[in-house]
Amino acid sequence: MTTRSPQPSRRTLLRVMAALPASAVLLGELPGTALAAAPPSGSATRYTIVPFLNSDDGTVNVYQSDDATDFRLLKSSAYTPPSNRIRDASVFKHTDGYYYVTYTTHTWQDVSTTIGFARSSDRSNWTFLYDYTVPIANLSRAWAPEWFVDSDGSVNVIVSCSLTSDEWIFTPYRLRATNSALTAWSSPVALSGIGSNHIDTYIVKSGSTYHAFTKNETTKYIEYATATSLGGPYTISRTGDWAGWGSYREGPSVIQLDNGGWRIFFDGYGDGNYYYSDSYDTFATWSAPTALPVVSGTARHFTVIKETVSGGPSLAKNVTRSFQSANYTTRYWQAQSSLLNLPVVTSSSTSAEKTASTFTVVAGLADSNGYSFRDSSGNYLRHYDFRARFDANDGTTTFARDATFIARTGSSSGSIRWESYNYPGYYLRHYNYQLRVERTAATDLFRQDSSFVPVTAWA
Repeated sequence: MTTRSPQPSRRTLLRVMAALPASAVLLGELPGTALAAAPPSGSATRYTIVPFLNSDDGTVNVYQSDDATDFRLLKSSAYTPPSNRIRDASVFKHTDGYYYVTYTTHTWQDVSTTIGFARSSDRSNWTFLYDYTVPIANLSRAWAPEWFVDSDGSVNVIVSCSLTSDEWIFTPYRLRATNSALTAWSSPVALSGIGSNHIDTYIVKSGSTYHAFTKNETTKYIEYATATSLGGPYTISRTGDWAGWGSYREGPSVIQLDNGGWRIFFDGYGDGNYYYSDSYDTFATWSAPTALPVVSGTARHFTVIKETVSGGPSLAKNVTRSFQSANYTTRYWQAQSSLLNLPVVTSSSTSAEKTASTFTVVAGLADSNGYSFRDSSGNYLRHYDFRARFDANDGTTTFARDATFIARTGSSSGSIRWESYNYPGYYLRHYNYQLRVERTAATDLFRQDSSFVPVTAWA
């Protein structure tokens, strides 16, 4: 078995997650917004990012993830523009089925009055479309274009622009596509209320409210503003180190997770890391920033798109199964004195051992697309102090979330990884023949230790 890195206590993690009360944690509810849900059986969540590289702003890699934490390389140097550079690439999927990126076309030293566009049918092979000159008089730089698709279907780009009168003072402008081919754009209009000296403005809409995350170029903090229309006026209500992310942060991108919470990604260019942080209370408080595995230190300024795609794990519910370790194939889940362990189970094992290694798979208590597991005594598998254990359902929201897991693709054919519903990026993983819930290490070994094959029940 593998050596486990020390993990914080449950109390510590709850404090890190902004010390929210149990009743508030993981609701993820914003006014007028439906709660997100785990992918249904046979489907998978897919997050895609297209960052330029810390070592090379002439090309972009494409990475994908099923949990918004463990991003794996889909294609290296997937797109290199025919001229100029590619920085700050923003990606979205259009109604025509194509993926589009828009990007900064020059280095930060150069005058840059254009933004670039490219598209792809498969996220791996990209075709250059055109460079678009942003029609602003006396424009010096057009940087960090960010896609925003409004609830009416209109496609917009929010781009940060500066004038020759002061080339380092940026203001966010809105461009709206005037045709479905995304080749014609409305005249740029400054977002009201955010004002000058802000860059990398990223917007999400929830219900009737637009939420903007924007970098203040003087303080180097990411600020927060809201408005009731895309063009504003916005009210900036959070400034300084309001979220605990620190300064010298830029390039925010916000996405909703499967459990309804919201995750922000941002470039920690001051220290060379890339970070994420989660919120479950209408963006008021956030978890401590965590360096994003795999891509931190490699990737620069990206946005994230989320899709539900076919081909994910498929497991029937209301059936009994046993669960075999993917990399220790003689060992199976087994309930032992209310804890979940991983002993050897064979045909010669006792009836009691076989029964203790048999579980009923049911719909997730907190999300019917997720999964919960019941032992022969009627107790449910849940995490507590990062141990996997079986307890009676006390009917609370906290218990339901503790006892719900999202199926993610495992390390081998037929195997499944079980992500904690209320601790995204934490998985059931064996260590010293015990089952624990641990934060992904984004390594092949961790993926193997956290992969289990559902098989015919022993009992």
